[in-house]
Amino acid sequence: MKKVWKFGVSAGLAAALLAGCGQEAAPAEQETATETPAAPAETEFPVTLTDAVGDEITIEEEPEAIVSMIPSNTEIAYELGLDDKIVGVSDFDNYPEEAAEVEKIGGQEFNVEKIISLQPDVVLAHESGLGVGDAGLQQLRDAGIKVFVVNNAENFEQVYETIDTIGKATGTQEEAEAEIAEMKEEVAEIEEKAASIEDPKKVFIEVSSVPEIYTTGSGTFMDEMLSLINAENAAGDLKGWATIDPEAIVDRNPDVIVTTEGTYNPEAVNQIMERGGFADVTAVKEKAVHEVDSDMVSRSGPRLTDGLEELAKAVYPEVFSE
Repeated sequence: MKKVWKFGVSAGLAAALLAGCGQEAAPAEQETATETPAAPAETEFPVTLTDAVGDEITIEEEPEAIVSMIPSNTEIAYELGLDDKIVGVSDFDNYPEEAAEVEKIGGQEFNVEKIISLQPDVVLAHESGLGVGDAGLQQLRDAGIKVFVVNNAENFEQVYETIDTIGKATGTQEEAEAEIAEMKEEVAEIEEKAASIEDPKKVFIEVSSVPEIYTTGSGTFMDEMLSLINAENAAGDLKGWATIDPEAIVDRNPDVIVTTEGTYNPEAVNQIMERGGFADVTAVKEKAVHEVDSDMVSRSGPRLTDGLEELAKAVYPEVFSE
């Protein structure tokens, strides 16, 4: 579907959002009066934003050097055209390919001295890293570095808010609005196709198999994704990321099993197909066990719509693979 890194795409979007034209009783020349389209949003600095810990962060000037501490922030930043300004990323950043060439600052236990040496104008931290990294973040603040803790998004609407916030913090609000509009359009297209499905399938998503099987219950991205493609979550009675016994999976008898372990375990699908006691599960009998890229369906960034489409193809290939 996408992603091509978009630079200048917002100008085309602005042109497509022209206000409707209206005609008045014109003089003999029959002139037509038109409304002037609204100017795209632009961030004016200084800008003050409230982050996930409730701190009001004032960014005086458009940042020229940015450190991103989590892959989802990095993917958003690249999508907004900030690649030349990203001076540090986490050890787990693997997309886009350009991120591999950027200085690494560690993982949850990040290198404070390394970040300070990069002299960032702003550090994009994340709510999911709080607790483990609180002391390190305070050291960065004490060193005079702007630290903005991005909220942990748990659904598409919150992802849109995150993209908008990062756009405001980095002077790329116009690009952020264009990206949000594109994502919403893609989701709408998938929902429209899914509306034609008359017999929704029951789907079990396996996100981990060792030491215990973990699945995705209600209140998670993938639960929302299943709803968007008109499928039933076989673990919808559970909440959040939950453990589940193999026997409970068999009892639920899903029509489709989707694993997100394939990115790191090439044998994930075969292991499920050959799992003891699963021979009579509909998904196994019908060979409807598939893998989707875990990053695309779990990272709260621009590729979520691509992940949504891949999940739809896995569950309803007859509808979404045409």
